[in-house]
Amino acid sequence: MDNTLAAAAAIASARRTGTPLQPLPGDAAPRTEAEGYRIQDAVHDLLAADFGTRVGYKIGCTSAVMQHYLSIPHPCAGGVFAGGVHQSGASLSAGRYVRVGVECEIAVRLGRDLPSSQAPFAADAVAAAIEAYLPAIEIVDDRYADWQTLGAPTLVADDFFAAGCVLGNAIAPASAPDLLDVVGRAVINGNEAGRGTGADVLGHPHHALAWLANHLAASGKSLRAGEIVLTGSLVKTLWLKAGDEAAMELQGLGTVRVAFS
Repeated sequence: MDNTLAAAAAIASARRTGTPLQPLPGDAAPRTEAEGYRIQDAVHDLLAADFGTRVGYKIGCTSAVMQHYLSIPHPCAGGVFAGGVHQSGASLSAGRYVRVGVECEIAVRLGRDLPSSQAPFAADAVAAAIEAYLPAIEIVDDRYADWQTLGAPTLVADDFFAAGCVLGNAIAPASAPDLLDVVGRAVINGNEAGRGTGADVLGHPHHALAWLANHLAASGKSLRAGEIVLTGSLVKTLWLKAGDEAAMELQGLGTVRVAFS
């Protein structure tokens, strides 16, 4: 088994069993983020039977608060699987995660493809492909023995904390507010725990979407119609425990809720 498959097998096994991921053995650990993304592709293949098909992507580290928190000064991408997508009001078991967290996000659903052959993409081009905006909670999982010592390449290989999402009602672009002005409030158990704006996401969430389209195109991949993209958190990750309830209020887009039993 080559190093890519060995790393992918270790990561997929940890995800399936809910076991905190230990540092990968020296030869298997990715040294660069490019190697991390190659392992990520293999992880997606291995996890499809457990978590369903990949239905979109999440983008991490798109805001200054998250880049500072994770000490990674640029965006990173991970996959979103069908089995991890929930509707607002969902009640989920905290026990299915190692250490569950939530983030406040503006999600988009694409209405048409963004083929790699048309790269490079600018913000205006990707905006024209958006079918709907959705208020979203990204569910993240600190499923690591110590994420601060693993390094960005290994975090990328393991989908960068991604553990699913909770989506609110879709809003057509014609009915959506200017995303720069959208204020997002993270409310945990009735108390505000964080606040940010659409402008915090790489200057505009469309910039994050363009980054993802160009990132994928560099490897010959394309964003497809119907896919969901979580554009990045407006607030610092909020770590929860069993019994907690979270609501993300995105002004002009709506509110999305989840509870962890």
